[in-house]
Amino acid sequence: MRICTAGLLLALCGTAVASEAGSRFVPADLARLADLGEPRFAPDGNALAYTVTSANLDEDKSQSDLWRVGFDGSARRPLTRTPDSSEWRPQWSGDGKRIAFLSDRVYAGEDKDDAETQVWVMPAGGGNPKRLTTMSAGIEDFVWSPDGRQLALIAMDAQFPAGTAKPKNPAPIVTTRYQFKEDGTGYLGERRKHLYLLDVASGKVQQLTAGAHDEILPAWSPDGKWITYVTKRGTDPDRHLNFDLYLIEPRAGARERQLTTLPGADLDPYWETRPAWSPDSTRVAYLRSGQDKWIYYAPWQLAIVDVASGKETVPADIDRNFYKPRWSPDGKSVYALIEQSLVTHLSRIELGDGKVTEITRGERFDYDLDVSADGRVVVLGGSDQRPYEISVVDTEGLRALGRHNDWLEGKQLAGVEKIHFKTRDGTQLEGLLVKPVGYEPGKRYPTLLRLHGGPVYQFSHEFMPDWQAYAARGYAIVAINPRGSSGRGFDFAREIYADWGNKDAEDVLAGIDHVVAMGIADTARLGVGGWSYGAILTNAVIARDTRFKAAISGAGASNMYAMYGHDQYIREYELELGSPWSNRKLYDRASIPFLHVDRIRTPTLFQCGEKDFNVPCLGAEQMYQALRSLNVPTQLVVYPGEHHGLTVPSYLRDRLERNLAWYDKYLKP
Repeated sequence: MRICTAGLLLALCGTAVASEAGSRFVPADLARLADLGEPRFAPDGNALAYTVTSANLDEDKSQSDLWRVGFDGSARRPLTRTPDSSEWRPQWSGDGKRIAFLSDRVYAGEDKDDAETQVWVMPAGGGNPKRLTTMSAGIEDFVWSPDGRQLALIAMDAQFPAGTAKPKNPAPIVTTRYQFKEDGTGYLGERRKHLYLLDVASGKVQQLTAGAHDEILPAWSPDGKWITYVTKRGTDPDRHLNFDLYLIEPRAGARERQLTTLPGADLDPYWETRPAWSPDSTRVAYLRSGQDKWIYYAPWQLAIVDVASGKETVPADIDRNFYKPRWSPDGKSVYALIEQSLVTHLSRIELGDGKVTEITRGERFDYDLDVSADGRVVVLGGSDQRPYEISVVDTEGLRALGRHNDWLEGKQLAGVEKIHFKTRDGTQLEGLLVKPVGYEPGKRYPTLLRLHGGPVYQFSHEFMPDWQAYAARGYAIVAINPRGSSGRGFDFAREIYADWGNKDAEDVLAGIDHVVAMGIADTARLGVGGWSYGAILTNAVIARDTRFKAAISGAGASNMYAMYGHDQYIREYELELGSPWSNRKLYDRASIPFLHVDRIRTPTLFQCGEKDFNVPCLGAEQMYQALRSLNVPTQLVVYPGEHHGLTVPSYLRDRLERNLAWYDKYLKP
């Protein structure tokens, strides 16, 4: 180790330290990350359109633009550059000459405050877009007809009758719905999302569905004869998760036909997957789950339904989650993403015998894909040290179609390694260990136990910018996938059903014990934290174990009596825990960190989004108030106007800087 002395040597050493620090990942680097999504092939397979979301620091908001790249990697360029608005969900017309998309841009002469998301269209090579829709409540989703003459639209019922002047103040919110709020949408009244048909040439719009239910995720059959979509029906659709696929002809007055009939969720929108038509328009690939009781604990299986007969089949029942199916051109197989422990890979499923073949391999997390009409395949995925990028899948492996985050190659990033260990009851667990940048074997480091959300989710081999910032500051990070996590099947996930903060808390504590035994974690400098269910579990951990010297609990809750009816999960509460008045034992168990808050000694930072209806600020506020009452060091940070997932660039940086400062204060005194 070099020791700097006074004068010139001190200045030189200071420069060296600054240079080293400049090569590490810091909170300011969050704004440099480009987030890629929605890769979509042109009809001839020779080009792709996709979205790039990045930070607009001048406006302090996240903003998306459309990009295009050739299949050979040439001519990569932006199609839109709109700092005052975003464009997303690109879709090619059937002849490949136009790209339609959603945008919140302001139309000429329109007041910015009145702008709604509409469908726009532009030449496929770029150029001035034209607005196609003028729905007063905006457009939620859309899909082209194969001949390019029509669009199927999903739009919310108009708030005010046509020609009615907008009131100076918002109308009172009135509802009789069982689920009456939703994060990102707000309070839910009697307005619903329905399917409409737009004639592109004339602009004429016809409504295809109506009623006290919502339609979502439209998909047009390749022969143009049908539109399929997802909906929940019944006396009160809010009370169940029985999503089904329906069919309708694309004409006014056509009658719907229910396509899937299995009780339970067929293509829950939470899975971010659209129904996929076979090339010959005879079958639809989709995802389905188990009975309502198991909510998100049961894996989402790939299923195929025959349009003529309604027969449903599961080609490969492998007790894992599937995502985003796409058909092969010959209709004999389906490509899909399949989640395994710590990874998600692109795979091909043979429909004849159910054989599953992994297409991508290794320590990576694949998030989306597309397949062209001539069989070309691209995958959107990343790894521990590489954010999502679009890559061509060929016989020699993956070929990246341009890298939007090449600047990371100049950063000194921390490595990530897999760890295995057993709990006291013999359960085999897995997790990830990130050693601090500049790690020296034999030296112990301040260590952060990070807890994932969900609860049915998992840490995977994907790029985690906050982990890199922690590691750059000299922290080791331990990320365990405890019982309740996905990636290891139904039985592993449902181990915590109606029993939050028990077995999963034991598992993550066993994980920190393992890293202590490895000689890496310093027992006197342990921190813990997480967001969403990760915060719920953080509260449970610090209520049962006082070894942690600092905790950060973001968008969490511990008094489940108070959260019942206050967040968006009324249906899920009653399916898993029942009602508070009839199942006091389960609610008491789920509320242990609040009911026994006097056990907590750990200084804890609480955070939340002001408009979060997923896990509202009430949860963080109550725990903050309880610790203040007990004089345990604490702080509450509320991010104005934010929902469950923060999007404002300055808030994202602020959160990471505050987290680092909080951990530094108590773990690096």
